[in-house]
Amino acid sequence: MAGMAATPSQPALADLPTRWSSTVATVRDMDRDMDRDAARDTAGDQPSAHPYADDLLARWSEPHRRYHTVDHLRAVLDRIDVLEQYADDPALVRLAAWFHDAVYLPDRSTNEERSARLAERALQELGIEESRTAEVARLVLLTVTHDPQEDDANGAVLCDADLAILASPPETYAAYAAAVREEYGFVPDDAFRQGRAAVLRHLLDLPTLFRTPYGREHWEDRARRNLATELGLLTD
Repeated sequence: MAGMAATPSQPALADLPTRWSSTVATVRDMDRDMDRDAARDTAGDQPSAHPYADDLLARWSEPHRRYHTVDHLRAVLDRIDVLEQYADDPALVRLAAWFHDAVYLPDRSTNEERSARLAERALQELGIEESRTAEVARLVLLTVTHDPQEDDANGAVLCDADLAILASPPETYAAYAAAVREEYGFVPDDAFRQGRAAVLRHLLDLPTLFRTPYGREHWEDRARRNLATELGLLTD
């Protein structure tokens, strides 16, 4: 990843580089366990993970972001910690969380695709095994629909963690909705209401918003109430 930016200096970011490096180390250990002979040959050639954290956190700190910020990244990682027992590969889900909105331009429809390509490039450079890199990219792309297959344990955890904001208390949900509107400040009100309403209807039409047992038990009902309330405000 050429031309990496410096790590943002906010104290709130202090532990995130460590969490990133720990996750990368965990995945590298998975690769070594899979092929110890190859691991011995390449272990000394792998680049440091730290500059990649710098680049990612700079992306998450871009000034045009209002909701898709470092706070959102941290929240998703924290929720993965809660849900990790349901994932097949929690470390890969965490890597996907780091990349899932790493490219975010509200006026583009290719953010997830570009974020997935960024993940593929970065993880290849970091020496992550090809199938694991592909799984991270797949998970990033899954956040387009938040509709994993029934047997997709990793996808269920990432999507639940990403959507958990929908189950916030009403005042927190209102702040989230307002932040999303700010990110789309360039869109006229009528067009925004139509587009946002379509997103909310898509979510409400899903058989279930949350796919993990924890998510269904703790988040489903409140999230649907929040979504229905926002949809009502947009369409009244």
